[in-house]
Amino acid sequence: MQTLLGRRLFIVAAMMLLAAMLFGSGTVAIAQTGAVKERSEISDNYKWDLTAMYKSDADWEAAADRLDSSIPKLKNFEGKISASPGELLAFFRDYEKVLQDLENAFVYASMAYDQDTRNQKYAGYQERMQVLLAQFGEAVSWFTPELVSIPDAKFAEWYRQTPELKVYTHYIDDALRTRKYTLSPAEERILAMSANVSRSPYSAHTSLCNTDLQFPTIKDENGNDVELSEGRMSSLLMSSNKDVRRSAALGMLETYGKFKNTSAALMSGNMAGDVFYSRARGYNSSLHASLDGDNVDTTVYLNLIATVKRHARVLQRYCDLRRRALGLDTLHLYDMSAVIIPDLDTKVPYDEAVATITKSLTAMGKEYVDPMTAGFKGGWVDVYENKGKQAGAYSTGSYLSHPYMLLNYNDTMDDMFTTTHEIGHCMHTWLSHKHQPYIYADYPLFSAEVASTFNEGMLMDHLLKKEKDPQKKLALVNQYIDNIRGTVIVQTMFADFELKMHRAVEAGEPLTAERLGQMYIETVHDYYGDAVAYDEAYEYTWSRIPHFYRNYYVYKYATAMCASQALLQKVQKGEKGATAKFIGFLSSGSSDYPIALLQKAGVDLTSPAPVEATMQKFSELVGEFEVLLAKTGKI
Repeated sequence: MQTLLGRRLFIVAAMMLLAAMLFGSGTVAIAQTGAVKERSEISDNYKWDLTAMYKSDADWEAAADRLDSSIPKLKNFEGKISASPGELLAFFRDYEKVLQDLENAFVYASMAYDQDTRNQKYAGYQERMQVLLAQFGEAVSWFTPELVSIPDAKFAEWYRQTPELKVYTHYIDDALRTRKYTLSPAEERILAMSANVSRSPYSAHTSLCNTDLQFPTIKDENGNDVELSEGRMSSLLMSSNKDVRRSAALGMLETYGKFKNTSAALMSGNMAGDVFYSRARGYNSSLHASLDGDNVDTTVYLNLIATVKRHARVLQRYCDLRRRALGLDTLHLYDMSAVIIPDLDTKVPYDEAVATITKSLTAMGKEYVDPMTAGFKGGWVDVYENKGKQAGAYSTGSYLSHPYMLLNYNDTMDDMFTTTHEIGHCMHTWLSHKHQPYIYADYPLFSAEVASTFNEGMLMDHLLKKEKDPQKKLALVNQYIDNIRGTVIVQTMFADFELKMHRAVEAGEPLTAERLGQMYIETVHDYYGDAVAYDEAYEYTWSRIPHFYRNYYVYKYATAMCASQALLQKVQKGEKGATAKFIGFLSSGSSDYPIALLQKAGVDLTSPAPVEATMQKFSELVGEFEVLLAKTGKI
């Protein structure tokens, strides 16, 4: 069983949106020129306000000091919770109070650090949090073994004796479900003590990529100098100038390639950690161990890969249409985001994007739209890139504050979709926190991307309905295609590669830089086939993807978008109760297993049907794309 600590802090740490960093859209590239701004040069109106968590750094430090004393006290319950329902209830209440404080401190330290990863003060806060997290894990390592030692029948009696315990029924049942993978208290303590060691590869990778790597400066299509950064890549890859796209992609990847052996060592250590923990608990594979935390059968993961692969020819057909539309003899991977119609005016300033997003979600009602609007105005969002800022985008927040989101907004259509994606996460958090007790106020990662990709679908539907210009409609259809490609197909491809990495380590095979590069290109070829050319530098792509340090995370993007596509159709068709069911799903947190919560909302991911339907939608959009290309004279 994954502890409440593990569930809550894992989702807080894992919400960075990879799509914003890796995938462009069919919109005009608007790359900023010159040097990246310092944070002090950006207006406070476009920065998040962390005072909802702590009024000052001094308050954070005082909270960390309090945690130093409150965490060890949880160990005083050891040997007592199995004696009476009153002791178990008292533990839960103290446990939740400490965890809320720990979560708040963790989120603040992480966000303060992500504002500028060069700031060593907040790097120190991060290190202190790792120590506190390890102390917490050790202090409660005895809890699950003792909890599952209580006979099942005894809980029914305890619920009658102490009705306040009933709120924890699902949490307790989940622990009992996974009791065979729970170790002895002494063994659990050893695993808890190893937490800091297991996080080291990810911490080192983050420092390497965000702080130590120095990316080159290239020329844009107007001859201006552009310093490469992860935040600028999507815009540069949308350039209508192939030399700009090539220089940006290869300049970025070759920089990662200079550190390929270091990155391979970190990835190997990361994979080894996953395998170690799965074997220590007695799971038959690291995949089984990871998915069991959400009570998801491994067939869901394997069927996703198999189903998407069956539709690879549609992706390859799209690549050929893209090649023809761009007038290229050969399509390279760095051409996949190039704009089809470069002279379209699709610049979308941030404030305009917020207004459009709000209009697109009016069907969700006041319970959704009102707090969302207040959040956009009330310090939830950190909008623009600055030097040292964490790349990509994510949503986070704590139970004691409110949701937050980090962006690196660059005035593109893609950035608007990233923004609606992340506000979807924020509203999922807001509604779950509002309607659930703390024990269930988080939501599993398996459910997380449903809300975000639903928002993307609502925005796309809004834009397509009002667009009459064939060229602009072509750009939007291209965007829709690339949304599915990036969120379903590419994430499934990444999941396929991640499975291969884990299986290699489980088989005792070394993960050298050369082997990882070969394995990655082979995986890409399984999906793109011969429809694209494979530049040597793309062998290093695996080293720039932070989600590979989040054990079996990326597949959840794909399954979630398939679920959201099904929910979207229900809402758009005006199906009776569809909106209320979706709001209910968003308000459910982790009060039930994610598969069950989605089934209540009307989607069954144990069946391949939602994946098949999404890939069929992808095929239909590719067909529409071809018609619009012909209509606008692009082919």
